[in-house]
Amino acid sequence: ARESERERERARESERERESERERARARERERARESERERERARERERARESESESESESESERERARERERESARARERESESESERERERERERERERARARERERERARESERERARESERASERARERERARESERERERARARERERERERERERERARESARERERESERESARERARESESARERERARA
Repeated sequence: ARESERERERARESERERESERERARARERERARESERERERARERERARESESESESESESERERARERERESARARERESESESERERERERERERERARARERERERARESERERARESERASERARERERARESERERERARARERERERERERERERARESARERERESERESARERARESESARERERARA
């Protein structure tokens, strides 16, 4: 579940990065559109200046100088704008590089976290294996205890059987003794009978 969540987070992060790139692309496109409009405006300005010059051939040299100055100023403005745009592009590139560095660091952190998670999972698997081994050993010990108890029970049964056998033997001996006693009594009775006869 955590791995799935991390995968979803990586997907969301990738989507955010793609959206950021799309936004930067849209910004560049808007900037290019504005630059194109400015260039068209400068072209219209130059065209108006040329038309004005054509219509005003009789204007003084000072007016023509002012027009040239405006053109020079326009050129300087274009140069400054070009330099400004170049600087903005360099800054955008630096920002893109910083974003790529952050993305690489995030990826490295995800890799480190994945490695840590694999280590934790390996430790959990080892612990489960140890737990299973302990359970098996406990079961073997219980089986040995049961075997010892069965052996003790068999020994007790043998002891009881020996006791029963001893009792039977005493009973048989008592029976034999009684039989001998009866035989002696019978013999004594016969002896007395012969004596009387």
